[in-house]
Amino acid sequence: MGGRRCDVDLPIAVNPGPQPALARGSPLPLAGATPEEVAVALGDREPRYRARQVLAWVHKRGAKSLADMTDLPKLLRERRAGDLLARTTAILARHPSDDRTVKLLVGLADGESVEAVLIPEGDRWTLCVSTQVGCGMACRFCATGTMGLRRSLTAAEIVEQALHARDELAGESPDNLVFMGMGEPLANWPALRRALEVLNAPWGTGIGARRMTVSTIGFPERIRDLATLGLEVNLAISLHAPDDDLRTALVPPNKGVGIRELLDAARDFHERTGRRVTLEYVLLAGVNDSPDQARRLAERVRSLGAFVNLIPMNPVAGLPDRASDPATVQAFRRALRAAGVECEIRRQRGDDIAAACGQLRLAAAPGASLDGFPGERRPEPDSRG
Repeated sequence: MGGRRCDVDLPIAVNPGPQPALARGSPLPLAGATPEEVAVALGDREPRYRARQVLAWVHKRGAKSLADMTDLPKLLRERRAGDLLARTTAILARHPSDDRTVKLLVGLADGESVEAVLIPEGDRWTLCVSTQVGCGMACRFCATGTMGLRRSLTAAEIVEQALHARDELAGESPDNLVFMGMGEPLANWPALRRALEVLNAPWGTGIGARRMTVSTIGFPERIRDLATLGLEVNLAISLHAPDDDLRTALVPPNKGVGIRELLDAARDFHERTGRRVTLEYVLLAGVNDSPDQARRLAERVRSLGAFVNLIPMNPVAGLPDRASDPATVQAFRRALRAAGVECEIRRQRGDDIAAACGQLRLAAAPGASLDGFPGERRPEPDSRG
């Protein structure tokens, strides 16, 4: 495994990793807050509508500070500027691809950073969102896994990636959100749950639940928790192998779960939500890409009625595997289809800027601190942010 550590051996009580804690009286990151929490922070002297007015500025009108909220009383803006934070993150760098994909380096208040990716499809845009700084899953083919897990993001830090994307898109929210960036979303369940609520809520970002997809390597109980949220979000499971021995070699946390338990949870999700599950399968040359492996995969997943997304491995420097050649990919797809499984090959996007599936990792040490909390410094934001 090239010396990379796996921070998780399932089954476990999911540990989201260290998170920045907010002490009593600490500033409130508005992007991750509910109207009720904002109302409490504003105090009894403010009218009841004020909380939603503030959140409309955050999510719909692009405010980056309380000072931008020009229809709030001036005295309120001046007095509360330091403890009601419209943004706790900033864009440190913007990397456009030849295919119009844009990778954003998002700086966090403690000097860490994550990457988010805007992916075009005609006149529509999908945002690939990160949920952790690094990742503890150590998947063999993924650049983020080489970093280990530094910490999990807060709900506000997750939501603010969508707000930065909105700035990039001239005030329009992305058409779709996929939680497929840095980190394992379901290993950061409390923050993910809140972020989904805020992103979907009419008082929040207002993105339809069916336009959001959560991707996971597989935490069965958290998959079932996701199904009970009451949001019709989509589920994608990173499977990558037809049998447990191979999957454990590629995705080490599989050791404590197994494919059968994972697919049972996926079936429960489908039955409870009515949403079709997607299975993601990265194709590695000579490892998991034979027609026989395709037929064995079909035997395991056919009854689930899932859609299989075939992903030729994107190049990652320093990792041992390489992508299957196009003829092998096509043969794998034919074998799956012949066995009654619907599948497609995912189009490669953003690989020239290391923004494609499996390529996200920080190329440099974390940058300067931001002033998300008092006493810390914010770099000048990108001119478009």
